[in-house]
Amino acid sequence: MKTRPGEGTRDADAGLDAVAAWPVNIGDAARLSGISPKMLRHYEALGLLGAVTRTDSNYRQYSLADVHTLRFIRRARDMGFGLDAIAELVSLWHNRKRSSASVKRIAQKHLDELGQRIEALQAMQRTLDALLCHCPGDDRPDCPILDDLAHP
Repeated sequence: MKTRPGEGTRDADAGLDAVAAWPVNIGDAARLSGISPKMLRHYEALGLLGAVTRTDSNYRQYSLADVHTLRFIRRARDMGFGLDAIAELVSLWHNRKRSSASVKRIAQKHLDELGQRIEALQAMQRTLDALLCHCPGDDRPDCPILDDLAHP
Protein backbone atom coordinates (compact mmCIF):
# COMPACT_ATOMS: atom_id res chain seq x y z
CA MET A 1 0.00 0.00 0.00
CA LYS A 2 1.29 3.46 -0.88
CA THR A 3 1.64 5.66 2.19
CA ARG A 4 0.96 9.34 2.61
CA PRO A 5 2.25 11.86 5.14
CA GLY A 6 0.87 11.52 8.64
CA GLU A 7 0.53 7.74 8.62
CA GLY A 8 2.46 7.13 11.81
CA THR A 9 0.84 5.45 14.78
CA ARG A 10 -0.02 8.01 17.46
CA ASP A 11 -2.44 8.18 20.38
CA ALA A 12 -4.64 10.35 18.16
CA ASP A 13 -4.86 7.41 15.78
CA ALA A 14 -6.51 5.14 18.33
CA GLY A 15 -8.87 2.82 16.54
CA LEU A 16 -6.99 2.84 13.25
CA ASP A 17 -4.67 0.05 14.34
CA ALA A 18 -7.65 -2.01 15.48
CA VAL A 19 -9.01 -2.26 11.94
CA ALA A 20 -8.75 -5.88 10.87
CA ALA A 21 -8.13 -5.21 7.20
CA TRP A 22 -7.52 -2.25 4.97
CA PRO A 23 -9.04 -0.88 2.82
CA VAL A 24 -12.35 -0.15 4.56
CA ASN A 25 -15.81 0.72 3.27
CA ILE A 26 -17.32 4.20 3.44
CA GLY A 27 -19.13 3.53 6.73
CA ASP A 28 -15.93 2.49 8.48
CA ALA A 29 -13.97 5.36 6.94
CA ALA A 30 -16.67 7.76 8.15
CA ARG A 31 -16.57 6.35 11.66
CA LEU A 32 -12.78 6.37 11.83
CA SER A 33 -12.45 9.90 10.49
CA GLY A 34 -15.43 11.50 12.21
CA ILE A 35 -16.85 12.67 8.88
CA SER A 36 -20.25 11.62 7.56
CA PRO A 37 -20.43 9.37 4.48
CA LYS A 38 -22.17 12.21 2.62
CA MET A 39 -19.26 14.56 3.33
CA LEU A 40 -16.75 11.84 2.37
CA ARG A 41 -18.38 11.62 -1.04
CA HIS A 42 -18.40 15.43 -1.26
CA TYR A 43 -14.69 15.69 -0.42
CA GLU A 44 -13.94 12.99 -2.96
CA ALA A 45 -15.95 14.87 -5.61
CA LEU A 46 -13.97 18.03 -4.81
CA GLY A 47 -10.73 16.13 -5.35
CA LEU A 48 -9.49 16.48 -1.76
CA LEU A 49 -8.86 12.74 -1.51
CA GLY A 50 -7.56 11.96 -4.93
CA ALA A 51 -8.75 8.77 -6.57
CA VAL A 52 -10.47 6.44 -4.10
CA THR A 53 -10.17 2.77 -4.99
CA ARG A 54 -13.38 1.01 -5.95
CA THR A 55 -14.38 -2.64 -5.95
CA ASP A 56 -15.68 -4.45 -9.04
CA SER A 57 -19.15 -3.62 -7.71
CA ASN A 58 -18.15 0.08 -7.62
CA TYR A 59 -18.08 0.35 -3.81
CA ARG A 60 -15.58 2.85 -2.43
CA GLN A 61 -12.61 1.41 -0.57
CA TYR A 62 -10.66 3.76 1.69
CA SER A 63 -7.03 3.16 2.62
CA LEU A 64 -5.36 4.10 5.87
CA ALA A 65 -3.84 7.05 4.02
CA ASP A 66 -7.32 8.16 2.92
CA VAL A 67 -8.57 8.06 6.51
CA HIS A 68 -5.56 10.11 7.64
CA THR A 69 -6.36 12.66 4.94
CA LEU A 70 -10.01 12.73 6.03
CA ARG A 71 -8.93 13.36 9.62
CA PHE A 72 -6.68 16.17 8.40
CA ILE A 73 -9.64 17.68 6.52
CA ARG A 74 -11.91 17.34 9.56
CA ARG A 75 -9.35 19.06 11.79
CA ALA A 76 -8.92 21.89 9.27
CA ARG A 77 -12.72 22.28 9.07
CA ASP A 78 -12.90 22.31 12.88
CA MET A 79 -10.46 25.23 12.78
CA GLY A 80 -12.73 27.06 10.35
CA PHE A 81 -10.64 26.83 7.18
CA GLY A 82 -12.63 27.08 3.96
CA LEU A 83 -12.56 24.34 1.35
CA ASP A 84 -10.20 26.23 -0.96
CA ALA A 85 -7.68 26.68 1.86
CA ILE A 86 -8.12 23.04 2.88
CA ALA A 87 -7.41 21.91 -0.68
CA GLU A 88 -4.18 23.93 -0.61
CA LEU A 89 -3.24 22.62 2.82
CA VAL A 90 -3.88 18.98 1.83
CA SER A 91 -1.75 19.48 -1.26
CA LEU A 92 1.03 21.03 0.78
CA TRP A 93 0.77 18.28 3.42
CA HIS A 94 1.27 15.63 0.75
CA ASN A 95 4.16 17.56 -0.84
CA ARG A 96 7.28 16.83 1.17
CA LYS A 97 9.15 19.52 -0.84
CA ARG A 98 6.77 22.28 0.27
CA SER A 99 7.95 25.39 2.02
CA SER A 100 6.53 26.11 5.43
CA ALA A 101 6.15 29.72 4.28
CA SER A 102 3.32 28.61 1.99
CA VAL A 103 1.53 26.95 4.89
CA LYS A 104 2.10 29.93 7.16
CA ARG A 105 0.70 32.31 4.53
CA ILE A 106 -2.56 30.32 4.40
CA ALA A 107 -2.80 30.10 8.20
CA GLN A 108 -2.04 33.82 8.62
CA LYS A 109 -4.71 34.78 6.10
CA HIS A 110 -7.22 32.61 7.96
CA LEU A 111 -6.19 34.11 11.31
CA ASP A 112 -6.65 37.63 9.92
CA GLU A 113 -10.12 36.72 8.61
CA LEU A 114 -11.05 35.19 11.98
CA GLY A 115 -9.97 38.41 13.70
CA GLN A 116 -12.21 40.44 11.41
CA ARG A 117 -15.15 38.12 12.04
CA ILE A 118 -14.57 38.25 15.79
CA GLU A 119 -14.53 42.07 15.68
CA ALA A 120 -17.80 42.07 13.71
CA LEU A 121 -19.41 39.66 16.18
CA GLN A 122 -18.24 41.76 19.13
CA ALA A 123 -19.74 44.88 17.50
CA MET A 124 -23.05 43.01 17.08
CA GLN A 125 -22.86 41.93 20.71
CA ARG A 126 -22.30 45.52 21.89
CA THR A 127 -25.21 46.77 19.76
CA LEU A 128 -27.58 44.11 21.06
CA ASP A 129 -26.46 44.76 24.63
CA ALA A 130 -27.21 48.49 24.23
CA LEU A 131 -30.61 47.75 22.68
CA LEU A 132 -31.48 45.36 25.49
CA CYS A 133 -30.57 48.03 28.03
CA HIS A 134 -33.02 50.44 26.38
CA CYS A 135 -35.88 47.96 26.10
CA PRO A 136 -38.15 47.93 29.14
CA GLY A 137 -39.42 44.44 28.31
CA ASP A 138 -42.87 45.28 29.62
CA ASP A 139 -46.43 44.89 28.30
CA ARG A 140 -46.33 48.09 26.23
CA PRO A 141 -45.92 47.84 22.44
CA ASP A 142 -43.02 50.31 22.25
CA CYS A 143 -39.81 48.40 21.55
CA PRO A 144 -36.44 50.05 20.86
CA ILE A 145 -35.10 46.76 19.51
CA LEU A 146 -37.73 46.56 16.76
CA ASP A 147 -37.37 50.30 16.09
CA ASP A 148 -33.62 49.87 15.55
CA LEU A 149 -34.08 46.85 13.27
CA ALA A 150 -36.63 48.78 11.18
CA HIS A 151 -34.23 51.68 10.54
CA PRO A 152 -30.90 50.66 9.02
